[in-house]
Amino acid sequence: MKKGIHPESYRPVVFKDMSNGDMFLSQSTVNTKETIEFESEIYPLVKLEISNTSHPFYTGKSKLVDTAGRVDKFMSRYGNRNRK
Repeated sequence: MKKGIHPESYRPVVFKDMSNGDMFLSQSTVNTKETIEFESEIYPLVKLEISNTSHPFYTGKSKLVDTAGRVDKFMSRYGNRNRK
């Protein structure tokens, strides 16, 4: 990594997929107030709704993850339009 091109807040951060509990460590500048112990170290925590371990494209499963009720809202508005 080149010196002097990354911001000072560039540090290791744990990202946690809330749909399946999977966690991974990466570098980021994201601001977060939560921390978590990961591999015997304390790191800042970023919670994700979906990641590559739970997304249907990567897993090959057609599992629908809908945490905000968006699909139900769409179906109640537009789902019955083509049915007679």
